[in-house]
Amino acid sequence: MAPKINPKANSGNTSDETLFGLIANDLEKQGYSIRPGALPQDISNALYSYQQDLNSSKYANAGIGRGENFLKTEFVRTDEISWITGESDAGRKWLDWTSKLQHFLNQKLFLGLFSFESHYAHYSPGAYYKRHYDAFRGEANRILSIVTYLNPGWGQADGGELVLYRDDQDRDGIKVVPLYGTVVVFLSEEFPHEVLPSTRDRYSIAGWFRVNTSINNNIDPPR
Repeated sequence: MAPKINPKANSGNTSDETLFGLIANDLEKQGYSIRPGALPQDISNALYSYQQDLNSSKYANAGIGRGENFLKTEFVRTDEISWITGESDAGRKWLDWTSKLQHFLNQKLFLGLFSFESHYAHYSPGAYYKRHYDAFRGEANRILSIVTYLNPGWGQADGGELVLYRDDQDRDGIKVVPLYGTVVVFLSEEFPHEVLPSTRDRYSIAGWFRVNTSINNNIDPPR
């Protein structure tokens, strides 16, 4: 079920808040938002430059699961990732922007978003991430997923689309071309999705807004 909008939440006049309002309305209406070229250009450019300079040693092969249940498996995914910690200027700009989005959506949609985690993702030619959910229903961990793309000059023939499925029965899905600066936000428990193979290197950032599930000083999420 899509979240309900708080009509009393403050609405601003800045370009960020205009975008955040559109995302909130999309989430309330359909549970997902696809906004081509929406990430502010200074943030896109900073993230792109930083990711292009990332040494291969900074990447780790991605896997599934978390903490002690983490498992690397090429059957499901073959991308590589590097967590964003805020140590770089680019990372700080991204985390500041997503923090503003988190605050806005909490005011508008009563989501109770408490924390945020995100990473750079690199898909080499032919790499993929098969159909999956970002969160299991009822576990109350990842509430909202966000993806943005850092691929200048991407064409239809390059492939690498994100396919967002409306439910388990959907076999067609909504294909999102990973164009530079496009922002995709969706309810983590509601939409299975996959990343199709591309013919060139594909760069993106994936992140998740979470509720607070820390118990007895066991901080969640683990790295």
